[in-house]
Amino acid sequence: MPHSVHITSRKTATTETDSRATTTDLEDQLRQLVSAACKHPAKSHARQKALTQIIRLVSTRLWKENTPYYQDALQQTWIYFCHNICESGTGQQYDPDRGSIIAWLNFYLRKRLQDFRCRPFEISLSQDSESGKGFDPPDTRGDIPPILDEVRAWAEADATGELRKVQIKNRPEVNCRVLILRRLPPETSWKVLSEEFEVTVSTLSSFYRRQCLPHLRKFGQSEGYL
Repeated sequence: MPHSVHITSRKTATTETDSRATTTDLEDQLRQLVSAACKHPAKSHARQKALTQIIRLVSTRLWKENTPYYQDALQQTWIYFCHNICESGTGQQYDPDRGSIIAWLNFYLRKRLQDFRCRPFEISLSQDSESGKGFDPPDTRGDIPPILDEVRAWAEADATGELRKVQIKNRPEVNCRVLILRRLPPETSWKVLSEEFEVTVSTLSSFYRRQCLPHLRKFGQSEGYL
């Protein structure tokens, strides 16, 4: 029996060692991708390709919450990532000496989620920073990342008409094409949209989450962003 316990302990130690090794390998890979991305101009295909690889590797390791505003907070996080990973765009440039990309993005994501909990549906992308430590929310008045340029072009074209077809009942003017475009940076707040369309904030945000985000995710997957 003591021999069995000894074997189990050794297996546990081996598993923990393998886990640490896997994490280290991932962080090394991410550092290499960041270095590769930042050697190229901001809107170049080469940088975009490297950033897409980083997003794929990081996305499964980010903080998860089952909340109605999670996707909005995540969208803000990816915008922040694109603006600040290589240059000081809307905050201080990412510094690998201060922590991993995963920790950096999780810190920002959880702050955005906390903001949504405190002031649901009214979070502005240009709100003031509290920390002053380089984790400022994105100021979308600057250049829009290439990913968002492509999303905007896709939504504006709506080549198949599928985004226009998905609409709030008896309100054809309130459809996924309109809401996706209005929620792209510089995003229009739910409060403003609610007043404009005379639809409650909860109805708009719920419709966007249940009906529009799946189309947005599908496009992201088709383009290799997710």
